[in-house]
Amino acid sequence: MAYYVYIVASRKDGAIYIGVTNDIVRRVYEHRIKAVPGFTSKYNITRLVWFEIYDDPTNAIEREKELKKWKRDWKLQLIEAKNPAWLDLYDSICQ
Repeated sequence: MAYYVYIVASRKDGAIYIGVTNDIVRRVYEHRIKAVPGFTSKYNITRLVWFEIYDDPTNAIEREKELKKWKRDWKLQLIEAKNPAWLDLYDSICQ
């Protein structure tokens, strides 16, 4: 089973959220429809802008915790290294 560490954003210079899941399509869809009240629904954080895939949950959770401790600038550099245009990657993972 695959596990995903992901970043969703409201827009390029907006709010970002880092999460971990074993079903990235379902989880990002939940962010998009604001299924769960909270930070992402409050700040309209719906665009998948970055993700990594792991083989086990322990490594994925460790990576999520590591990224959450990073400075914002480092997180932005991580996103822009793979997705410089900040495209929404959701459609590409649904295919």
